[in-house]
Amino acid sequence: MHISGFVARGYEQLRDVFTRLVADGRETGAALSVWADGTEVVGLTGGWADSARSRPWRHDTLVHTYSVSKPFASLAALTAVADGTLRLDEPVSAYWAEYGTGGKNATTLRQILTHRAGLPAFPPSAATLDLLDQDGLLRSLAAAPAKWEPGSRVAEHALTYGHLIDGVLRAGTGRSLGEVYADVVRPALNIDAWFGVPERDLDRVADVEHALPGAAEQILAEVYPSYGRVLAAPTGALDPSRLNSVGWRRAVFGAINLHASASALAAFYGSLTSPDGPVRRLLGHELHDEYLTTQVCGTDDTVGRTLAWTLGPLRTDAIIGLGGLGGSAAWWSLRHGHAVAYVTRRLHDHSRVAEIAAALDDDINTEVRRP
Repeated sequence: MHISGFVARGYEQLRDVFTRLVADGRETGAALSVWADGTEVVGLTGGWADSARSRPWRHDTLVHTYSVSKPFASLAALTAVADGTLRLDEPVSAYWAEYGTGGKNATTLRQILTHRAGLPAFPPSAATLDLLDQDGLLRSLAAAPAKWEPGSRVAEHALTYGHLIDGVLRAGTGRSLGEVYADVVRPALNIDAWFGVPERDLDRVADVEHALPGAAEQILAEVYPSYGRVLAAPTGALDPSRLNSVGWRRAVFGAINLHASASALAAFYGSLTSPDGPVRRLLGHELHDEYLTTQVCGTDDTVGRTLAWTLGPLRTDAIIGLGGLGGSAAWWSLRHGHAVAYVTRRLHDHSRVAEIAAALDDDINTEVRRP
């Protein structure tokens, strides 16, 4: 399969790693971008963007990224904090009255953004709902009892994260997550990353496929065994026939369905910590600092490892960033001052991006070792 793109001097080793991933069949379609000092220094694409192997992957190809989405969903909520409409530490039931049941009445937006809301999964009743039944899924969360006292434990809210944000935004601002992202966040960032891909851009979206013959069942059993319980309802979040549909690409599912190019994600992380960057301008100085500060560090009950969550990405001594189920990931290197994004359409583990990170001397192990 064809490899195209560019590599600046000093990053030649990445071309070798990327070429090997595509040549040995571990990749059927992927892109790698690295930004440093405000410039894209690596922009590589390889393989195909579609299941029919007729569309080569291009620099502007978009792909479904799973949890890489979450920091962008959180920004939508934080813009409403920045303008004073919402407050991080006020109970969200003050706006979303229906949510204040089942031990959830004191839940705050900060707890939602840091995966401590006590609803890491949709309730069993959501199993009968369609993946894109936004109103039904919101009602199911509002009626569900918290699994534990909000704020007392941390567990990645794998599918529920975006819906919780959406419910708060709808009740507190009158606008949905998708509307706030489209009208406020995306224009401020000037980023080619979408919750709800415009019709004119659908031909740029890559098809996803499973690497393992057992598809969803096998990837959960062998690669992500701890995620089975949080992905159980609604069904379809691992089904390529849903993920490749126009309906999914046009919809907003804030926890997992950001569609983005590698270059856009790396550019975002490349400016994330900048004192005059777009994220700081969007949030203001104080909230931007808080966005990047570790809010909670502890054993994540979904992931089963000790993680440090900010109000959006994960943070370690080495990186700020987040990966997604299937193998895509993006981060800012605190040690080396560059941003990296690797996106793939072939759903498997993170061994591919780990090889990219190793070639850059980036430690992307998100488990935190507490003193």
